Amino acid sequence: PSAEVVLNSFRTNLLGALPHHCNDSIQKGEVMISDDSQNGPIQYPITDSLDLHTFQPNEVKELLEDYLEECSKMGLREVRIIHGKGSGTLRQLVHKVLERSSLVSSFHLAPPEAGSWGATIVRLQ
Repeated sequence: PSAEVVLNSFRTNLLGALPHHCNDSIQKGEVMISDDSQNGPIQYPITDSLDLHTFQPNEVKELLEDYLEECSKMGLREVRIIHGKGSGTLRQLVHKVLERSSLVSSFHLAPPEAGSWGATIVRLQ
């Protein structure tokens, strides 16, 4: 099975079953995830945490920009982006997007209890 994820102009297909953490990845707004069963979109709320593990690196820039825009519209002032520890390539990409965003006032690596260097805490304008 596959699922389609839609967030503003960002759109991607996830192949296979959605990982458990996908339910917690994007929360407190309206992200539409529809599956192959033709039952219509499944709504996942947008929260203050976005887990990038289920997305391809070439999708991250647009996804992150749309996510930050939605969080800003919702009045969220601090969010956590989970990019994983790995080689640091995804973290560097996330930080480049954050540096260029007019919605971001500051960002830093998360404290140990929030993911350490596998996550970034972002303060929004």
